[in-house]
Amino acid sequence: MVLAFWASLIADSWGGGYWRFDCAAGAAVCAIALFRRRDRAWAAVAGLAVAATAVLAARFADLPAEPGPGMALGLAVLVAAAVRRLPVRTACGVAAGGLAVAVGSLLTAHTSAAGVPSVTAMNVAAWAAAVVAGLSPRLLDARRRAVAEAVRQAERLALARELHDVVAHHVTGIVVQAQAARLVARRSPERAGDALGQIEAAGSDALAAMRRVVGLLRVAEGEAGGPDAGPGVAEPGRLGDLVGRFEAGGRPVRLRLPREEETAVWPPEVASTVYRVVQESLTNIARHAPRAREVTVSVERDRDVVVVEVADDAPPGSQAGSRGGSRGGYGLLGMRERVEALGGTLRAGPRPGSGWSVLATLPAPLPTALPSPRQESRRDT
Repeated sequence: MVLAFWASLIADSWGGGYWRFDCAAGAAVCAIALFRRRDRAWAAVAGLAVAATAVLAARFADLPAEPGPGMALGLAVLVAAAVRRLPVRTACGVAAGGLAVAVGSLLTAHTSAAGVPSVTAMNVAAWAAAVVAGLSPRLLDARRRAVAEAVRQAERLALARELHDVVAHHVTGIVVQAQAARLVARRSPERAGDALGQIEAAGSDALAAMRRVVGLLRVAEGEAGGPDAGPGVAEPGRLGDLVGRFEAGGRPVRLRLPREEETAVWPPEVASTVYRVVQESLTNIARHAPRAREVTVSVERDRDVVVVEVADDAPPGSQAGSRGGSRGGYGLLGMRERVEALGGTLRAGPRPGSGWSVLATLPAPLPTALPSPRQESRRDT
């Protein structure tokens, strides 16, 4: 319809068969645009070549101005498709070619009036609309891909932290208990069965924890069931069990905790992070501080923050320096990511004199003022 309308206008103003050239060139470009999906790059090149040829022919053969509306429409479709789908360099090349053809229509203008000829204005406007139509969805797709990749990366990091926390903690416990069992078997063979029973229990705990992690991957968003699901993971009972398993390796732990009514109102993510910080810190002590005689685990609330500190008294030169992550471990990195994700801070390093300390501060505003007495227990094996 566009070609027929423009042909009628040319016939009225120019007379004769001047309309035939414009109609044929416009139909060729429109036909190429219809078959652009087979090869967008070559279709765009072919359309631009036809348009450039039409501009030169109109200039030197004294024909009506080109590209006409029909050709401009076909070129707009080709340019938009190229900008939308083709690689960046190819898309930029096609867009530049389209602009060159649009501006080249100045060569075919048959007017001496000041200003931009109407044919040139029409072609430039069509080119600009094509670039916008192709670039907008391209940028939207790029943004969606970036968001999706960020989500996938966050999920991978969360899963990596979870696997590290579970596997490293439980396997370290099994290794420590196996080492203790060897000593027990040599000194008191009659107690070897108890030591093996503790290893079996630790293995069962590790298997159950791994199942919870696997379940985390299968649980729909918003359901319970994962290792961090639900409140209360930092309750004294849970941390007490964690400390009890650590003490089975032969190191006494001094444990200081808030009262249960205080921890009950902590956000689940804060309670979960408290548990994981203590768990990973105890795992690092079991791995890297075999000469530590005593460990202190302190969890307390200071105004609107929760402060977690795990410290040991390992003497200098007992591999404490390796706990900073210099050997490629991911425990400290995972702890830091967990804490900073909640807007908190984490510091880990040697203590003055001897030992190592991990100190985490987590924002946890409480709805009401709660009493601050703390439970303190001394567990000695």
